[in-house]
Amino acid sequence: MEIRDKLDIRHEIPLVSQYLELRSAAGLSEMSAEGAEIGLPRSSFAVTLYENETLIGMGRVIGDGGCFFQVTDIAVRPSHQGRGLGKTILQEIMSFLATVPDKAYVSLIADGEAAKLYAQYGFEPVMPRSQGMFLRR
Repeated sequence: MEIRDKLDIRHEIPLVSQYLELRSAAGLSEMSAEGAEIGLPRSSFAVTLYENETLIGMGRVIGDGGCFFQVTDIAVRPSHQGRGLGKTILQEIMSFLATVPDKAYVSLIADGEAAKLYAQYGFEPVMPRSQGMFLRR
């Protein structure tokens, strides 16, 4: 039996506490509970993977709902990495993105080796034509 067959795949946001704990476990940057309480419900789309009611993976799409979408929060618990769960999350996200307006701009920030996964789904670097930037706070 494949790991995917044992999963409960849901199209819903996680609880704030689950979100913060998974981000930490997966080595993603820290977010505040206040920010998560505001931001999570405003997701355009979310996919969560549960095993025995434990959140083991997730991904979200955020944006304005028409012109701009950003794939974010792709995270898999380290104990479950290397089993294709990132692909499962991306497949669910790509199914959602197939429903957005035709000329919408879909972007993401790829950390390290994750770029190889995203490239399999058609994402391309924007350099040198464009350069991703962020506001350091």
